[in-house]
Amino acid sequence: MTSKKPLTPHKSGKTKTDGKPAKKAAKKPEKQPEKQPAQVPPQAAAPVLETAVSPAVDAGDRERLLHGTHHDPHSVLGAHRVPGGVAFRALRPYARAVTVVAGDIRVDLHDDGDGFFSGLVPVTEVPVHRLLVTYDDTVHETEDAYRFLPTLGDLDLHLIGEGRHEELWRALGAHVTTVQGVAGTRFAVWAPNARGVRIAGTFNFWDATAFPMRSLGSTGVWELFVPGIGEGELYKFEITRPDGSRTQRADPLARRTEVPPATSSIVDVSHHEWADAEWMAHRADTPVHEAPFSVYEVHLPSWRPGLTYRQLAEQLPAYVQEMGFTHVELMPVAEHPFGGSWGYQVTGFYAPTARLGTPDDFKYLVDRLHQAGIGVLMDWVPAHFPRDEWALAEFDGRPLYEHHDSLRAAHPDWGTLEFDFGRREVRNFLVANAVYWCQEFHIDGLRVDAVASMLYLDYSREPGQWTPNEHGGRENLDAVAFLQEMNATVYRRCPGVVTIAEESTAWDGVTRATDQVGPSGFGGLGFGLKWNMGWMHDSLEYMGHDPVHRRYHHHGLTFSMVYAYSENYVLPISHDEVVHGKRSLVSKMPGDWWQQRANHRAYLAYMWSHPGKQLLFMGQEFAQGAEWSEAHGPDWWLLDPSYGAEADHRGVRELVRDLNARYRESPALWQRDTDPAGFRWISGDAAEDNVVAFLRLAADGSPLLAVCHLAPVVRHDYRIGVPEDVPAWVEVLNTDAGRYGGGDLTNPDAVKPEPQGAHGRPASIRLTLPPLATVWLRPA
Repeated sequence: MTSKKPLTPHKSGKTKTDGKPAKKAAKKPEKQPEKQPAQVPPQAAAPVLETAVSPAVDAGDRERLLHGTHHDPHSVLGAHRVPGGVAFRALRPYARAVTVVAGDIRVDLHDDGDGFFSGLVPVTEVPVHRLLVTYDDTVHETEDAYRFLPTLGDLDLHLIGEGRHEELWRALGAHVTTVQGVAGTRFAVWAPNARGVRIAGTFNFWDATAFPMRSLGSTGVWELFVPGIGEGELYKFEITRPDGSRTQRADPLARRTEVPPATSSIVDVSHHEWADAEWMAHRADTPVHEAPFSVYEVHLPSWRPGLTYRQLAEQLPAYVQEMGFTHVELMPVAEHPFGGSWGYQVTGFYAPTARLGTPDDFKYLVDRLHQAGIGVLMDWVPAHFPRDEWALAEFDGRPLYEHHDSLRAAHPDWGTLEFDFGRREVRNFLVANAVYWCQEFHIDGLRVDAVASMLYLDYSREPGQWTPNEHGGRENLDAVAFLQEMNATVYRRCPGVVTIAEESTAWDGVTRATDQVGPSGFGGLGFGLKWNMGWMHDSLEYMGHDPVHRRYHHHGLTFSMVYAYSENYVLPISHDEVVHGKRSLVSKMPGDWWQQRANHRAYLAYMWSHPGKQLLFMGQEFAQGAEWSEAHGPDWWLLDPSYGAEADHRGVRELVRDLNARYRESPALWQRDTDPAGFRWISGDAAEDNVVAFLRLAADGSPLLAVCHLAPVVRHDYRIGVPEDVPAWVEVLNTDAGRYGGGDLTNPDAVKPEPQGAHGRPASIRLTLPPLATVWLRPA
């Protein structure tokens, strides 16, 4: 540094620049006896023999700080030992004066212009100090943010660099903490291409000039501890791009956000005290594949429009419990800018949407569901993200979270960007995010959206729009590795959690263990369950035909059993099937209103008895006729007693409740869902009669007989082959029962087998098959 006039004591007890050399200024004690050097703390009062230098920030550092391109502001700002003493430097735009206070020392810093203040104190050790910052109408006392050491440790930085920080949210983002006895908030963000990063927020009136962050080595992480700010502060990171332009970005790891369309991140502290210890202690007792698992899919913002998380917690658990579902699946709750995306275009991967409340409010909802004995699944969207300029897209001025190849980055269907699954830090961001929801919010399962779009390089792309992998294939090897790592990590860290793939192709081994290589040469993806899209399409297509034509499409009901045990399946009638012109479930059915409801009821009972777990979207449990709309949600008015057709809809809801009740108490329907020995055909080829009949078997061999009759006629004394070792059968469910809105043609008495053979079995029973109905029977 260039030599400049040092600061000397003066009458006010402050210091000023007087143009005198330091040694001459020290010879005038008579002018201010109250500030003799002896009054400086003894440990700091050793004589200074070095030639004093200017404490002012040099031109190069000054330029970089003002333009937001400084990598190490802590090496310049704050207090530093220099020849002649300790230099204090502060950057405080709009301040009229800055004073350093350290014990008995009180030093006014010189105004160097452009918001820079500096001063030199002739002491040998850097004292603990505070700043008094004077503005036009106030004096603000604060700690000096640039006197603190980095708050991220070597282990954190090593794990981030390796892409293996499984609790990444504890390292990056905003964290209220105490450092060296000082309360404040630690900020950290990964932005390896940035020329500089600063923090803007409510605490600095969105002027980031005075809050530059430091770069922590080669990790690409920037960090700053800001004293005196805490919970509730709004903030963004101001990033200087490689081209010198600046952009303000929401925190990728923000745990709370503003309510859209506002886009700021919010410093958050959780105060929720969990009360679901019993649920958490026992959720891993029984493997999901061997347990009852019927799921009610919910879009939280529209289930009861206008309700908050806490208000939903008073209604949703009670309703789901009454209906008998074992789980709810929540459409994405992570923050998203456009409500019309239903949450599938995420910008805040670590923040529950603020539309319905705070993160603690969401925890309260999960907690209440657990206390009601209901598991919580959530849709998770790691395939892509939107291009909003304040979010992840070209976060630090270059492709970062997205692939650097524009053809690989652009998602062809949704106008979004695909994650770069080959970059270890991006993979870490997503794997840690999966763990985060399960660990911090006690989520019991992740339904992973759009898996097929991740697995294939040519997904929705024409020839010439994609590049084969290193083996010349169409598989996205990076995405495969990511999904395997995500599943392995979640299952290792979060016992009892299940991952579910929404995967629409015949990819081999979606639910196979990652260490088991299949015929394709790949290890399994490691999911616990997979949506059975083939069953869904085939069975819905069959049900859409007029019964007179169903004989020609009988395979639509039976073909699923050819591959039913190739994966561990969920049978989904999801939101995707009741929007965009596809019509609601009951409206897909042919015939008049009575026949539509009868088909609807028969189909649901067929679904509940088919091998696999069940998922039903809200509104379909009471035969809503209109398509779902996120703008107004389910048509609950159909269940209003004042509505003329209320009984028709209430009857269907009663059936769903009974399906869940009978299902739970019948291990044959869930205990061997993934074991071929748990299923036996009775009649799979009665196409002329529109009948399928099969047995489901529990682990101890106890059976349940399901007979689906999908013709609009009554069949009396219909003969069904049965095992000869069951002395009698009793009907436990009939979708034609009067209380469900049917014609009440039932089999009220126990039915005994006769020695007449049928369907390749030596014994048979005769049943009355109601029109368009499914009947369940079990041993009397």
